[in-house]
Amino acid sequence: MARRCARWGPLLLLALFGAPAARAAHAAPPGEAAPQVLDEVIVTGERSGPGLWHVHRGDAHLWILGTVAPLPKDMTWRSAEIDSLLGTTNQVLVVKAFELGMVRALWLLVTQRELLTVGGGRRLKDVLPAELYARFAAQRARYGEEADKWERYRPIVAVAFLQQTALRRAGLSAHLDVGGEVRKLARKHGVAIDEIKIAGVRDFLEALRTMNPAVENACVAAGLATVETGLPRLQQRARAWATGDVERMQQLPEPPEVNACRDAVAADTGTGDLLALIRRTMLEAMLKHLRAGGTTLAVVNMDLLLEPQGLLDRLRDRGYQVDAP
Repeated sequence: MARRCARWGPLLLLALFGAPAARAAHAAPPGEAAPQVLDEVIVTGERSGPGLWHVHRGDAHLWILGTVAPLPKDMTWRSAEIDSLLGTTNQVLVVKAFELGMVRALWLLVTQRELLTVGGGRRLKDVLPAELYARFAAQRARYGEEADKWERYRPIVAVAFLQQTALRRAGLSAHLDVGGEVRKLARKHGVAIDEIKIAGVRDFLEALRTMNPAVENACVAAGLATVETGLPRLQQRARAWATGDVERMQQLPEPPEVNACRDAVAADTGTGDLLALIRRTMLEAMLKHLRAGGTTLAVVNMDLLLEPQGLLDRLRDRGYQVDAP
């Protein structure tokens, strides 16, 4: 039976490219958890999510729905605006979800185990710098996990599992599939769906294979910052997305740890190539539909849209008008 790779996909993305964290006013001593006050994320009923960017020139119209992760775990998403727009839309552009058959998943876990684990009889504490390991161990204990949990995983994977635990405690989840909901609405309206494959599991595994240890440690530090001090920011961003407050989302600054991780990833051969592939494939897909004319609705990761020289800037550079929500 096929299943969406809900565990691997978001976790590896968070680990590889750095989940947003919050800037701490005062750094905690190594190994000591920085205090943070968490409000429970309560989102009931149906929320519309953010407004849509409108990219257009002549008779070509591209409407873009930006998505973020994580979001409130119990949120039900539905947009009357999307439902109405699909009545006049020619096609929907969405990223193809990761899917693994059970046999395939087991095969990857067995044959690619060296990419996910420390190996060689070593443990996490043997390969992480002492300061990073002390921070990891402190957060693992804080969340009530066993002292040796995740010790056999390589640093970036172990921190991804720790992040998953922290997000769940904060009422957040990376499993809400907005793209899937848009697919359902498109089918209801009889609108054609263009599913693009940006990267597969093997692409991410290859990025892990070639990742420089210094890059991995930079992203481990960003992941730990998320767990230590960044959860309130993620909660605020989730609320802003759920209520359509794009301006509030843009006002939440990214901290040095995340920028350091992204800079390291961009400069690294394997992970930098993967990130460039994701950006290039998404841009080319949107440009293809714009050149064809008509009306397209695209579901796109918000970070790819709003980052410096992101997809919106690149569309402007090509002469398209971009109207903000």
